[in-house]
Amino acid sequence: MSSPAQPLAASLVQSVDWLAIAPPTIVAVAALVVLVADLFLAEHRKAVLGWTSVAGLAVATVMLLPLLDGDRSTFCLTGDAAVCSYTADRFTLVIQFLVLGGALLAALLSVTALKDARKELPEGEYWFLLLSSAAGAALLPASRDLATLIVALEVASLPAFALVGLRYGDRKSSEAALKFFLSSVTATAVSLMGISFLYATTGTLYLTQVADRIQNVDGQFHTLAQTGVVLTLVGFAFKTAAVPFHFWVPDTYVGAPLPIAAYLSVIGKAVGFSGLILITVVALPSYADVWGPALAALAALTMTVGNVGALRQQATRAYSAVRLLAWSSVGQAGYLLVPIAAAAYSGDAEKSIGSTVAYALMYGAVNLGAFAVAALVGRTKSLNRVDDYRGLYASSPLSALLLAFFLLCLAGLPPGIIGLFAKVTVFSAAVDAGLGWLTVVMAVNVVIALFYYLQWTALLFRAPEGEPEKHRVPGPVTAAIALTGVLGIALSGAPQLVLRFTDTGLF
Repeated sequence: MSSPAQPLAASLVQSVDWLAIAPPTIVAVAALVVLVADLFLAEHRKAVLGWTSVAGLAVATVMLLPLLDGDRSTFCLTGDAAVCSYTADRFTLVIQFLVLGGALLAALLSVTALKDARKELPEGEYWFLLLSSAAGAALLPASRDLATLIVALEVASLPAFALVGLRYGDRKSSEAALKFFLSSVTATAVSLMGISFLYATTGTLYLTQVADRIQNVDGQFHTLAQTGVVLTLVGFAFKTAAVPFHFWVPDTYVGAPLPIAAYLSVIGKAVGFSGLILITVVALPSYADVWGPALAALAALTMTVGNVGALRQQATRAYSAVRLLAWSSVGQAGYLLVPIAAAAYSGDAEKSIGSTVAYALMYGAVNLGAFAVAALVGRTKSLNRVDDYRGLYASSPLSALLLAFFLLCLAGLPPGIIGLFAKVTVFSAAVDAGLGWLTVVMAVNVVIALFYYLQWTALLFRAPEGEPEKHRVPGPVTAAIALTGVLGIALSGAPQLVLRFTDTGLF
């Protein structure tokens, strides 16, 4: 005679689609391999850990290819196969490509940075933390329930705190890590409070079920649901470095090892924005009247403060190049917020979200390229001032030409066609949604950004002060600069390739 517990136990058993979860799983396994191998490798053989990490990230990126055939879901409710915790659709794959590709480029820069650090950075811990963060970042866009979303967000964030403050005896690095930690913990606490309110009013954690049930909340819980929506948005605004939750960005980028600053500028943004998209457009479309105006205001504020902050950087100030890129990344976050806000007003939310994804791909490629050249210059100019780039063309012509190309892409000027194309898609999303005032604010900010991007670009081709200093380019840095350059030039030559990613498959 079978016990009643047996059918219940059988109903809880879930099948796992290992191919669907392969990309984040491979990165997590590589992190464990590196952690264990570090215990047994002699000091002079620690470089093996770096190349193992690079290989793990490369394999994980390649494993995205078999998933292009169609959407795959796993960890689904046994009673309802359409409700799942993990979904590998087009949106997931594009963000995972951005995350894993960005982490791979950051890893290439890290190989040289660790060699130059001369034991100031512990290699085993560094690679374990970087891979752990990348695994969480790759998991997040596939998350389709609130619990998995928050866990992925924290797995991506917690190792990043340690990476920022990992350098031995560096006060600047420790202060940056503390500021980053405190702001991020606050964001998580606020998000968890908001999510708990959403769970209390809907009784579910699955995003699609939240979207259905929150429309039929009892009147007495309506205020609680609205508060949950607002608190959840505030939490993710911290993660995206939206103003006024951006204060940690400049000091964190300056205090962190440069490859980690590059990693945070792209992968950190990808994590924040993909989480924000899932919360707003997938889970809370019925509350578009709450999050739409809020995100539109945040977008205007963020791009304005970010660009004005970048404009105020003095070329002779220590670390002004990194600070300018940090403030620029805040400004770019404003542009990324525009299509998400537009999704609240547009009849075609998928097209709006596609604009954000397309812009994120452009920004990720060229911003990592700019940081790669900054890492090269930083090897001989430790203060990494904008003024240190004067006459770079005389000492390293190819690096100067590529940095100029990356800066023009960020500015949205030819020959950086992909930058211009990405900005046009964002403008188009705002116009289609009827957000005319936001397009005016964006146009003004594009003009402000032109000034500091062109100022830096012109400096590269001026006559150097004294003898030009030759920059010896290590292999891994060469590979990172070359990869970003090839990607940026290829996309500028065929910007229609980005259009393929506007069909996100979220709806």
